[in-house]
Amino acid sequence: MWSYKSTAGHLAGTDLTGYKVEATDGSIGKVDKHSDEVTDAYLVVDTGVWIFGREVLLPASTVSRIDVEERKIYVDRTKDQIKDAPEFHRDKHLGDPGYHETLGAYYGLGGPFGGRIV
Repeated sequence: MWSYKSTAGHLAGTDLTGYKVEATDGSIGKVDKHSDEVTDAYLVVDTGVWIFGREVLLPASTVSRIDVEERKIYVDRTKDQIKDAPEFHRDKHLGDPGYHETLGAYYGLGGPFGGRIV
């Protein structure tokens, strides 16, 4: 859940800050922060006007492809699935194992997607 798929095209050490993030059905915002840590990789996405004033945290396993030339990251979830994810507050949730478990359950085996990639 908290690592990039080998097929995503992620190169450790690449600064993804500012990359546009695309859900399966449209743009959701830009990367504001990211982690490359092997068991704790994620993206914090500023959703801008899409969900005004909200950030979302996406586990690295939701990344299906990174296009370095276009500076775009494609995730394998819809905008509604991301919008309905457990609420994220940077000061409260970054590094919080309980929040990571909750988010992992939402996006992973225990979540509404039954562990399948949608």
